[in-house]
Amino acid sequence: MSLAVRDATGADAPAIAAIYHPIVTGTAISFETEPPDQATMAARIDAARKTHAFLVAVADGVVGYAYGSAYRPRAAYATTAETTVYVAADARGKGVGAALYGALLPRLSARGFGQAVAGITLPNPPSIALHVAFGFHRAGVLTAVGKKFDVFHDVALYQRALS
Repeated sequence: MSLAVRDATGADAPAIAAIYHPIVTGTAISFETEPPDQATMAARIDAARKTHAFLVAVADGVVGYAYGSAYRPRAAYATTAETTVYVAADARGKGVGAALYGALLPRLSARGFGQAVAGITLPNPPSIALHVAFGFHRAGVLTAVGKKFDVFHDVALYQRALS
């Protein structure tokens, strides 16, 4: 697969929303319960680009995306970024997540972020493997913190230094 990673734009919102829709409606990977529409996704892209980064992986169309966002709103967390990565179902296991993180993490570091944190709904071995491959370590597990599909889910927190 020929793959390119670039900054996302509002024009990518339909493709990003299409990747995210089945994750929201069919899995507990995301705790959102209603898939965001294209306008909401475009606003999210714009917001992330202003403060962190929002990237897409393209191979004959958008096949994945990753972004950084505020970890928590208080000023003490200003240099910590939360990272998120999603890959289209038919592109998983093909290096898309690695290409996205390979571009996102240095971008966040260059913007002055010192730590990256990711929350991973358990179980999710592929996401854990990706994060470990990029130097994240398990910082802890929040037990039964999210309820989706009438089931409580644990979330593992993974962290790595960016600089």
